[in-house]
Amino acid sequence: MKKLLLTITFIYFSLLSFSQSIEFEKDNFPGKKDEMKVARKQLDIGTEFYLQGRKEFDDFKKSYMSEHRYCPVSHYDYQKAGYQNFRDGLSPLLTAQAFNPNNARLNYMLGFISFITDPTTAQTLKYFETAYKLDPLAEPDMAFWLAWSYHLNSRWDDAIKYYQIYLQAGKKNAMETEDVTKKIAECNSGKKYSANPERVFVDNLGSNINSSFPEYGPSISADEETIIFTARRDNSTGAKRDENDNGYYEDVYSSVKLNGKWQPSKQLSKNVNTENHDAAAGLSSDGSKLYVYRHSGKDGGDLYETVLFGADWEPPVHMNKYINTKYHESSVSLSFDGKRLYFVSDKESGLGDRDIYYSDMDVKGEWGVSKNIGPVVNTKYGEEAVFMHPDGVTLFFSSKGFNTMGGYDIFKTTLTNGVWSAPENLGYPINGPDDDVFFVVSGSGSRAYFASSKTGGFGEKDIYKITFLGPEKHPLLNTQDQLMAMAANPVSNLKVENAVEVASAKLTILKGVVTDAKTNQPLEASIDLIDNDKNIVLATFKSNSSSGKYLVTLPSGKNYGIAVKRDGYLFHSENFNIPDNAAFQEFTKDVALKRIEIGSTIVLRNIFFDFDKATIRPESANELERLIKLLNDNPTLKIELGSHTDSKGSDDYNMKLSDSRSKSVVDYLIGKGISTARLVAKGYGETKPIDTNETDDGRQNNRRTEFKILEK
Repeated sequence: MKKLLLTITFIYFSLLSFSQSIEFEKDNFPGKKDEMKVARKQLDIGTEFYLQGRKEFDDFKKSYMSEHRYCPVSHYDYQKAGYQNFRDGLSPLLTAQAFNPNNARLNYMLGFISFITDPTTAQTLKYFETAYKLDPLAEPDMAFWLAWSYHLNSRWDDAIKYYQIYLQAGKKNAMETEDVTKKIAECNSGKKYSANPERVFVDNLGSNINSSFPEYGPSISADEETIIFTARRDNSTGAKRDENDNGYYEDVYSSVKLNGKWQPSKQLSKNVNTENHDAAAGLSSDGSKLYVYRHSGKDGGDLYETVLFGADWEPPVHMNKYINTKYHESSVSLSFDGKRLYFVSDKESGLGDRDIYYSDMDVKGEWGVSKNIGPVVNTKYGEEAVFMHPDGVTLFFSSKGFNTMGGYDIFKTTLTNGVWSAPENLGYPINGPDDDVFFVVSGSGSRAYFASSKTGGFGEKDIYKITFLGPEKHPLLNTQDQLMAMAANPVSNLKVENAVEVASAKLTILKGVVTDAKTNQPLEASIDLIDNDKNIVLATFKSNSSSGKYLVTLPSGKNYGIAVKRDGYLFHSENFNIPDNAAFQEFTKDVALKRIEIGSTIVLRNIFFDFDKATIRPESANELERLIKLLNDNPTLKIELGSHTDSKGSDDYNMKLSDSRSKSVVDYLIGKGISTARLVAKGYGETKPIDTNETDDGRQNNRRTEFKILEK
C-alpha cells in the first residue's frame, strides 16, 4: 500500500511540472489583439452558462446524496441536470477553443458539457485528457472526470489509475470515498469480464426498427413475431419536445415479423400514444397485453394496461393502488400464466433507490398487495428493467449493485422452491461500462433484445439482437447446432473460455389460429390452460378477434390440457405431457371449431384411462366437466361416446376394451346428472384409425375417446 501511494504521489507531482495551460491574455497572443478580444468575450459568455449549469448539476448531486445516502452511480442518475445552460454555453466555448485550444479550464468545461450530453464519445475523453495534461490542478475534481471517461471507454487500467489519484488528492467525505472505491471495483469487474467474453453475436435490427432518433425499451412476444418499443421521433404524437433535453416526446411503436424479417415499424394509435410521454413498459408473452408508462406530473410516473382487441389496442387503463403510488413505477413483466406481475418502484418501503416488487392476481382478477422481491435481488443502489422469462423461473433485471462493470448491468436470478439464487452478471459484451438496461429474452432462450448506444448505429440509441452461441462443439452436429456454435470467437479475437446459460428454455410454445370449421373465418375464443394432475385451470387466454391468432407458453414439468371454447361451438381439446427436463420446442396448432350441429364430432384428448383398463384416471375430471357443461347448456343434445384403440392386441380384445371405456365415460356422466336417454356408448376397437399404427405417435393418436352429436 505504501509503495502504491508513493507511485501515485510521484505521478501526480510529475504532471504538475509539465503544466502548459495558456491563459486568455494578450501577452500570450502577440499581434492578435482583436481575435483575442472576441475569443475572450465568447469565453466569458460560455463560462457564465457553464457556471449556471454547474450550479444546477451540483445542487442536484447534493440533493441526490441527501436522499439516497450515496453518490450518483450512473451518469444517467444526474438526469442531465443543467442541460439547457450547458447546451447554450457550448457554442461560445467552442469559438473560444478554436482560438486557444490549450487552456486547461476551457477544455475541462467542454469535457464536462460533453460528458453530460454524451459521455462515452472519444471527444469527451479527449477534452479531459487535454485539460489534465495542460494543468491537472485547474479543477479539483479533474482526475475524477478523466477517470470516469476512461472507465466509460473501457480503458480499465487508466481509469483505476486516475480514480486512485483522485482518491488520494485531498480529503473526501464517506459517500465520495465509497463512490470512487465502487468505481474501481467496477473497473476490476470490467477487466475480468472483457478478458473472457461470452460467445454471442450482436446485430442491429436495421432501419425498419431503428432510425436517426433514439429507440429503446424493447419487448417481444415469446415467439419473436412481435416487438414493441419506445422511440423519440420527430413524428411523435403532438410533435412536442421535452424542455429538459430538447428531445421529442416518447411514443410507442410496434413491428411484426414476416418471413423472418421485421416489417417497417408503426406508431400505435392515439388510444395509446398521447401528446405527452408514453413509453413501452412490458408485454405479455403472447403479445396481447401491453403495459405503458406515463408521467402526468401529478406523481412520480404510473403504469397502465392495454389489451389488443382485434387490430388495435384499447385505451390504457390506470393500474390499481397496489401497483401505482405517488412514487415512480416503471418496467413491468407478466408471468407466463398472467397471474403474477413484476414491476419496479422507488416507493419509500424499498430496500434501495428502486426495487423490484411483485403482485399476485386475486380470485376477482384484481392485483393484490405488492411485495418486495427481497434483499437477494434488491440492493441499495437500485434495480430497473425487470423481465420474467416465459419459463416461469428465470428473472432478468438491471442493477447498479453487485459486481457491475459500470452503471447498470444486466443480471439473472433463478427461482427454485420459492428462493431466488444469487444474481449472476451476464458478462461482456452483453454488459459494458455504460448503463445496460431493458433486456428481454426469446422463449427459446437463444436470442435476446436490448437497446444500446453502440458506434455505427442509426441514432443515439438503437435496438439490437443478441444470439447466444453456447459452448464450442465438435463438428458432429445437426444443422441448427452448426449455425449456433460454429464460430469460436464471434465477438472479438479475445480468448473464449466460458459460455453463459441465459435461460433454461425448458418450455413449449403452442400457437396457431382459431377459425370456424365451415367458413374458415377467424374466431375469438377462450383458451383454458389446465394442470391435469391437479385438475385446476392455470390461466385463460383469448385468441385475437381479428386474426384468430393465439399463443400459449407451457413451462416444462407438467401434464397440460388445452381447451378452446366459444359459445355456439363444440370445444376443442389438446394434451401436452411435457417432462421436467424437456428442452424448448414450438408447435403450431390451428384449431377449427365446429358448430353445435348433428354429425359434428370432436376428440376428447384429455380423458385418460389406467393402462389396459377402463378405469378413468383423476386427471380426466376437467375435460369431463367441460362435456357436462356443454350438455347442460344444450339440454336437447343427444350424443354418442365412442372409444377407439390402436392395433396392438387382438381385434376381439380391443373391441371389448373400447366398449368398456365408452361405457365408463357414459356412467360418469350419468353419475353427474346427465340423462341416460341422451347418451350412447359405442366401442370401435381398432376399426377406425385416424393415423398410422406403425409409430408410437400414430398409435397414441388412434387411442382416443370421441363424442358425436346424434340429435340437436
